[in-house]
Amino acid sequence: MKILLTGATGYIGKRLLPLLLDQGHEVICCVRDKNRFYYPGKETKNIQLIEVDFLDAKSVEKIPNDIDAAYYLIHSMSAADNYDELEKISANYFKEKINRTNAKQIIYLSGIVNDKSLSKHLSSRKAVEEILKAGKTPTTTLRAGIIVGSGSASFEIIRDLIHKLPVMITPKWLNTKCQPIAIADVLEFLIRSLLNPITYNESFDIGGPDILTYKEMLLQFAEAKKLKRYIYTLPVMTPKLSSYWLYFITSTSFKLASALVSSMKVEIVCRDNRINNLLNVKPISYKQALQRALIKIDEDAVASSWKDSQISGQFKGSVAYYLKVPKKDCFIDRRKRKIIDRDSTIAKIWSIGGETGWYYADWLWSLRGFIDKIFGGVGARRGRTHKHDIHAGDALDFWRVVYANKERGKLILYAEMRLPGEAWLEFKIFNNTLYQAATFKPNGILGKLYWYSVLPFHGFIFKGMINKLVV
Repeated sequence: MKILLTGATGYIGKRLLPLLLDQGHEVICCVRDKNRFYYPGKETKNIQLIEVDFLDAKSVEKIPNDIDAAYYLIHSMSAADNYDELEKISANYFKEKINRTNAKQIIYLSGIVNDKSLSKHLSSRKAVEEILKAGKTPTTTLRAGIIVGSGSASFEIIRDLIHKLPVMITPKWLNTKCQPIAIADVLEFLIRSLLNPITYNESFDIGGPDILTYKEMLLQFAEAKKLKRYIYTLPVMTPKLSSYWLYFITSTSFKLASALVSSMKVEIVCRDNRINNLLNVKPISYKQALQRALIKIDEDAVASSWKDSQISGQFKGSVAYYLKVPKKDCFIDRRKRKIIDRDSTIAKIWSIGGETGWYYADWLWSLRGFIDKIFGGVGARRGRTHKHDIHAGDALDFWRVVYANKERGKLILYAEMRLPGEAWLEFKIFNNTLYQAATFKPNGILGKLYWYSVLPFHGFIFKGMINKLVV
């Protein structure tokens, strides 16, 4: 079968793609930026890649007509203040196009909506569902609550809170009940619903067997990590204050934190679990989901992470736009060193940031990340998805990877921190020499003042880093 997969570079899409290929399907992957698409498998003959902007009606016409089914995995949460309106536009363009194809089914992954007073985030999901159902193509909606898996936004927030705070004074919404579900079970439901007539024109709530408060979820995570944690809830803390709390403690962006907090005030529990019997799926417990996620992290086998999505930072547009590092009207710190062992140096470069650090004066990098958070930036808490492997589009602390080629020994990073200008960091190996360049394109007089204010630190930060990379 020929299956259309939207959101192919997203958290769910990256994990769903290999499952569809294993079943022998031909998969048309819709992406906004081909440069961000990476498939680790060797078998790619059944993958067709097309660039589609779902906010552009003409771009949506690139979708072929001879498809059998389509997955709609597009969510714009926190990408912009009016993300709810943008999601409606995308859904309408998608619906109109799919109506003119041979598709027998649309499968949409949404959020559980069982409260009359919905958050903006959940209201948007419901609105998209109604738009898709209004089309002539049978639609299957799977509504999930908290998705638990290595790299999921919810899991990473829980992990950050437990690792960093032995004692927590929390808002009362931590007593709100929810029904978490393992990422493996979400994928199982998505696969078993495909071209299954019993799911046509139906909406299903999907969840695990446990109904827990967010406080209980945090404490069970602490138990899984063998950490003693104390959580006290207070009937205070406004949504805005709660959002700032999550923003400063965890790796999430402020917009995403705000969207999550507004949703966490609403009870997210499945109304029924009839789909479990219909599709013969038995979801695993929250504790089992945690154990699986932690094993994946320990094995450095995280298949996808929310942090690599564009909503985790300031990155806008195509990777290709940032690929050509400017030289005109820029300040550049250039350094070069002869290398002793090319493979060793490349391995160090490809492991930079995250838990490995920046090889020299890590405390200054951490301080810069903290300052960035204060001014509303991404900070340095995002880390990296994999310890020793990176690809274009990946997040790397407060940088974004725009080019990564091991064979050529070349890596280009673009700064997502708050800056009065734009910044790049490049590493390139040529003729047994490592070339390192930090480029800053200032924005007016403020940008120039910024460069000269940090210039004294460059001498030992960048010098120390390149010296460590070549030994």
